[in-house]
Amino acid sequence: MNETQLRSTAQTGAPATASHPGKFVWFEHLSADVPAARRFYEALFGWHTEAMPMGARTYSMIMNGGNAIGGYFSAPAGVPPNWLGYLSVDDVDASHRAALAAGASERMAPTNIGEVGRSSVIADPTGAVLALWKSARGDAPDAAQAAMGAFCWNELTTGDEIKALAFYERVFGYGHDTMDMGPMGSYYILKTGTTGRAGLMRTPAGGPPPMWLPYVAVADVDACAARAATLGAQVMKPPQDIPGVGRFAILLDPLGAAIAVIKLLPAGG
Repeated sequence: MNETQLRSTAQTGAPATASHPGKFVWFEHLSADVPAARRFYEALFGWHTEAMPMGARTYSMIMNGGNAIGGYFSAPAGVPPNWLGYLSVDDVDASHRAALAAGASERMAPTNIGEVGRSSVIADPTGAVLALWKSARGDAPDAAQAAMGAFCWNELTTGDEIKALAFYERVFGYGHDTMDMGPMGSYYILKTGTTGRAGLMRTPAGGPPPMWLPYVAVADVDACAARAATLGAQVMKPPQDIPGVGRFAILLDPLGAAIAVIKLLPAGG
């Protein structure tokens, strides 16, 4: 990934106007303790939570300033704590069928989410879980620069990156660029047109099972990682530089969900 491609994925405060298929547009934290998750992330990123009625239930919506960027939800029995990324598609039912035909497995059948949109959940052929999403209101437009505290990238690590790449290109129409990471292999940037949408790479030796890892933009990665540790998180990958992109760290929150933080280099830096 490079600076321009990372920046182009940022959420914005502008009103949603149109769909952006191939863009991860929402991130949901699933755990057995929503209040504990809220306390951690509100202290770390300054997020706040607003209650949104959903039929007989109430959804805890994550607000970054005045912008809705995700939510908290109680994890179903047997599901470990995780961040679930929502991928915008033109037609949830059609994309869901295509994904299953290409080797994915169903975790949740296509379902209407109130009047907000339609969603399903799948595990790709390598085992990484993601949601498919069609908003009734359109998606937030792309921005030139990520707002602090906003999700700005999503990255798949998997034991079979070639199988995963073929799946995402076939089902979701991505193109890709390839970056040579030396001993770590190739890093694939999934693209719609010329816009970078997500990254894909082989899981490092001893790494976790296949998973999508969301990135949040912060002003100071080192300070953020240190603050996270005092709040009960584990720093799984200490702060380090990505040449030409910025500085990042990977955290495991107190509930056990992985998340990354990044500070991008200034434009042209």
